[in-house]
Amino acid sequence: MILKEFMGLPKKNLDALINSDKRFEILVSSIRDYAIYLLDPNGKIVSWNAGAQRFKGYTESEIIGKHFSAFLSQTDRDAGVPQSILDQAAIHGRFEAEGWRIRKDGSGFWANIVVEAIYNDAHELIGYAKITRDITERKTSQDMLIESERKFRYLVEGVTDYAIYMISPEGIITNWNSGAQRIKGYSAEEVVGTHFSKFMTSQDREAGLADLSLEIAKRDGRYENEAWRVRKDGSLFLAHVVIDAIHNDDKDLIGFAKITRDITEKKIAEDNLAKANSELFQAQKMDAIGNLTGGVAHDFNNLLSVISNGLEILRVSKLDAKHLKLVETMKRAVTRGATLTQQLLSFARQQPLQSDPHDVNQLINSFELMLIRAVGSNININFEFIQTPLPVMVDSTRFEASLLNLVVNARDALPDGGNISITTRKRLIAKGEYEDLAEGNYVEVNVTDTGTGITKDNLKHVTEPFFTTKEIGKGSGLGLSQVFGFMKQSDGTLYIKSEVNMGTSVSMLFPALNDETILAEAVDETCDAVLIVEDEPDLLSATSEIFKLFGYEVFEASSGEKALELLRQGAKVSLVFTDILMPGMNGIELARKLRESNPGIQIILASGYPLPALKKEHGDLEEFQFLNKPYDVADIAKAIRSKDV
Repeated sequence: MILKEFMGLPKKNLDALINSDKRFEILVSSIRDYAIYLLDPNGKIVSWNAGAQRFKGYTESEIIGKHFSAFLSQTDRDAGVPQSILDQAAIHGRFEAEGWRIRKDGSGFWANIVVEAIYNDAHELIGYAKITRDITERKTSQDMLIESERKFRYLVEGVTDYAIYMISPEGIITNWNSGAQRIKGYSAEEVVGTHFSKFMTSQDREAGLADLSLEIAKRDGRYENEAWRVRKDGSLFLAHVVIDAIHNDDKDLIGFAKITRDITEKKIAEDNLAKANSELFQAQKMDAIGNLTGGVAHDFNNLLSVISNGLEILRVSKLDAKHLKLVETMKRAVTRGATLTQQLLSFARQQPLQSDPHDVNQLINSFELMLIRAVGSNININFEFIQTPLPVMVDSTRFEASLLNLVVNARDALPDGGNISITTRKRLIAKGEYEDLAEGNYVEVNVTDTGTGITKDNLKHVTEPFFTTKEIGKGSGLGLSQVFGFMKQSDGTLYIKSEVNMGTSVSMLFPALNDETILAEAVDETCDAVLIVEDEPDLLSATSEIFKLFGYEVFEASSGEKALELLRQGAKVSLVFTDILMPGMNGIELARKLRESNPGIQIILASGYPLPALKKEHGDLEEFQFLNKPYDVADIAKAIRSKDV
């Protein structure tokens, strides 16, 4: 077949082909995985092996003598590709490429083509050896891999919430996605080729954290951490960082994949939630303690009232000097006990306030001498007030007691002497600046010392009742809790800042007044007969004795129902003095029933609970007078003279 096809060749060329290795020809002809055939100098096929027939579908008889361009597309033929292949092989001795080829049935396959120029001994071109291999499957796999890589690249590039990039084993950045540019502010041109440590703070770089993170990732396969990172503009953000080691098929380290996420907002939200939960827990705890404290103080007030009233009766009795002195001593003890219950009720926010408009500067000025005496000679106390008035609605007595508490605490924090400053100023509180204050205008009274300070752990508890950092016997632990309760009742807040050995700053913030309020008091006549309603027998008896001292005719009832029964039976009274908390009908219900039938009757309500707390449960009580327990002779006398109907 070969001889027949080459009959037109010159004699010397034909002899060269005839003298070729016959055994090699047989070997080539039997190969099925490669199409191996010869072309004459013009590109016509002069031989054909089994592999060529299997790949391209032509039998030897169908293809010998035809031009090899039959395997190329019409487009390639029109573009002169076949002749270009032969020319390049002739010039360079060899041509190799990959491209689409056409089978006999018209289907295409991706082929690897090698064309070798063949020369005789005289170095004359006598043809071409052409080897074709079907690599369609490999091409398909490569295309799929390229497409997959392309899609993955688009995916990574499209992620904007994460900085995703590769770094070399030495830490050099090799690529950069849009998320990295958004989060860190650098374009790819600015960072590719630089070391990834440029995003770390100077402290972390100096500590060698960049190399350490790569060493951990190399050793463990992964490094994860949260740390501050630096943007291009110098601003900081809190980052969640993950570095994964990347290895090739031979398990050699070829680099690291680095993923960074900005978690600044998430961290702030978590911190705010934790703070809110902590404050909620603290508020719930304080409310629980306050309720317990208020209940105990209320019952204690009843006991003190019995003792106080009994002592008042004894004091006006005919006693010798010795016994009278004993009664006075007992009376002072009762007064101290009453003060203690007032402090407890103040913390529990159950101590009624007698609030009036006051200028805090004037209040402090009038109290200045007492504050100076309280600190001692080895402590310098400074007063700094703004010149304009600072009007607030405040209970002046409780304000002075609270300020004195703060100054005494400051004094105790200065065992070796030092400085205390008391300042006042106007404050505009923004929304959210203090969680327990609405935005608006406030007056700040600040007490600052240069003393020992308070630890962070203790600072969380200083407003709790009975908590104290002082030595046993040096303090009751009720000072700051009383101030805390007073500020809450005054619709303000208490703010404390302190550092150990750096001093403490305590601020009382009161809502500022724009207009002064004028309060008027009404005076009424005293009564001739009184109905006393009290479920506690001892207190009922003691109170009755006080009214008898004033010359009253006294009617007694141990419940609201019995009081109404007495009145129905004809008891004539112009004054009703009743406890509020009683079994069955309470004092408020009794008072309202009495006011319906006798609008002009004077009614005094008595309770260990404050009026604001009672109003929350029972509504408006302004039509009645109110007396807080424990009361004494003077309190009752004042209430009798001050009728508010």
